[in-house]
Amino acid sequence: MRVALLSYRSKPHCGGQGIYIRHLSRELVALGHSVEVFSGQPYPELDPGVELTKLPSLDLYREPDPFRVPKLKEFRDRIDVEEFATMCAAGFPEPKTFSLRVVRALKERTDDFDIVHDNQVLGYGMLDIEKLGLPLITTLHHPISYDRRIDIKAARNPWRKFTLSRWYGFVKMQARVARQMRKIMTPSETSKRDIARDFGVDPAKMQVILLGVDDIFVPPTKPRVPGRIMAMASADAPMKGIATLLEAFAKLRTERDVELFLVTKPTPGGRTEKLIDKLSIRDSVKFVHGISDAELVELMGSAELACVPSLYEGFSLPTAELMACGTPLVVSDAGAIPEVVGPDGLCADLVTPGEVGELEVAIAALLDDPERRARYGVAGRQRVEELFSWRAVAQKVAAAYDEVITDYQEERARADR
Repeated sequence: MRVALLSYRSKPHCGGQGIYIRHLSRELVALGHSVEVFSGQPYPELDPGVELTKLPSLDLYREPDPFRVPKLKEFRDRIDVEEFATMCAAGFPEPKTFSLRVVRALKERTDDFDIVHDNQVLGYGMLDIEKLGLPLITTLHHPISYDRRIDIKAARNPWRKFTLSRWYGFVKMQARVARQMRKIMTPSETSKRDIARDFGVDPAKMQVILLGVDDIFVPPTKPRVPGRIMAMASADAPMKGIATLLEAFAKLRTERDVELFLVTKPTPGGRTEKLIDKLSIRDSVKFVHGISDAELVELMGSAELACVPSLYEGFSLPTAELMACGTPLVVSDAGAIPEVVGPDGLCADLVTPGEVGELEVAIAALLDDPERRARYGVAGRQRVEELFSWRAVAQKVAAAYDEVITDYQEERARADR
């Protein structure tokens, strides 16, 4: 099959979108399919054999100057104008504006593809793709309505709540578009349930296909560093629960020789850095970002334990990657995380999300129990080997492609009679 794989932003190492794009496209090509990725900035890292078509936005949120004001010469068309105007009105324009750009690009290339795969763009432009003569399938990792609720609840003042409600205005669009999609793939039963509840999507249109873990994630060959704890999460997104972890770590730090590695790039002067200073733990917290896959695997394998304190996850790929490295876990009993780690006591301890005291006790107990850490590590690695394979993901996705293509062709044949 010839696949057009769409992703409005595909950051390579942080967040699941770019990771999903890279590994799925690679395995689809290995199965003999042709894949061309269409993406806005930040662009993905892709493996040999996968083509990349860049559909540049104004890149209004790029580092190190997010919410920038473009120069007049940067504006190319009305889509650019809409993108900038939406940002000025405190909205997030990228899903919609990318969808308009990609429809324009596909309009001239309908003979080049057998199917279009939307990776959670869900912009209004997606509704026009099948009108071009191309069947469409969608991946929806989780409904962003959960992010919206958690962020607005965490906001400290009415103005911040107002601007966040504006920022998340695109969620209503995504819900409307999702309800009209032919078929939606999602990575967990939790996401399937929540998409049905929050977005009103018919469960019969959805299929759960677990995510995979790359083969580079393996247990360490060197001893783990005593007292080292790590977490992988966006530091300034309330949904990731980093504030809960920092407060629990601060209490542990008064009694133990521990260090915390956070794989993220914090917002300068943001809530995470302010909390670290307030808790007086800056000397014991290290931020890591911009490292290679090999360096990330080495860091994962160096930790005595890792923590996933999220308030919600539609799957949590970092959890599965840590399990592949044999790293014992303390995780929140939230969203799809329990689906990833399996029953409590198998390869992780589950704690109530947002409960600082409970998290502190669980981390301390696991640090004091080397035999249980070893057991969790072995069980986690085994679970990944049994369940989380990118090759298996690609095979199931390709089968879903066949189903959608057949359904689309039969529908068009009926319409032509």
